[in-house]
Amino acid sequence: LHRRPGKAGSVVSAGRARARFGVQRLMSSIPYHIAIVMDGNGRWAKRRFMPRIAGHKQGVDSLRRCVKACVERGVGVLTVFAFSSENWNRPADEVSGLMELMALALGREVPRLLADGVRLYFVGERAGLSDKVSAGLAQAEAATAHNQRLVLNVCFNYGGRWDIAQAADKLAARGEAITEASLNGAMAMSHVPDPDLLVRTGGEQRISNFLLWQAAYSELHFSDALWPDFDEAALDVAIAAFQKRERRFGKTSEQLTATPSAHKLA
Repeated sequence: LHRRPGKAGSVVSAGRARARFGVQRLMSSIPYHIAIVMDGNGRWAKRRFMPRIAGHKQGVDSLRRCVKACVERGVGVLTVFAFSSENWNRPADEVSGLMELMALALGREVPRLLADGVRLYFVGERAGLSDKVSAGLAQAEAATAHNQRLVLNVCFNYGGRWDIAQAADKLAARGEAITEASLNGAMAMSHVPDPDLLVRTGGEQRISNFLLWQAAYSELHFSDALWPDFDEAALDVAIAAFQKRERRFGKTSEQLTATPSAHKLA
């Protein structure tokens, strides 16, 4: 079997993935790592003459459903864009509502995630968050640290440019040379392999400063469904689109045809 490209220190190595999910899962071309820009909460609420925060609350329910679906389908890592560094520019009442929603969601969802074997990581700048929210994120990570069924990365107060800059700053502070390999290891998402599939809901076709470094070879899928309406069927459509792609990683189609097994497992 071809060893799947990954990163040093990844939470789940290629070998452990094979042991857990087996050859059948790998051969089915299910993306190991799915990343999602959860867009459309505000528009969902507006169409129903509801406040924007109501759409965000519905979005939490959609995320719960998506996590369950990913576990059932054998996905190893799910990364979601919950709050970008640019979202601070939104109306103050929406921002404060999002922070309160995060605190409430942690208390309600962590026990469920713990029981389902989901390990939480919160990826992003903690400095701008309140002590209450920061403490809640740290506690949730600690509570789920031993889970191994699915890694759930919640990008909160995150931006792709911030991630690259903080990695470079980290290396400079240590006096290390800044190379592609060293930057890769200093990124905030270095604990998991890069996304295989990046999905954006809500009909927009851009990645909005999400995983700029990590998405270099991700397959992109844009869904018209608003995030609260993104269900298991919509996830399956995205996965089916991924399975039809030819992932060349700089090679030619002829090279892949010569080693079909390596292509299928990459």
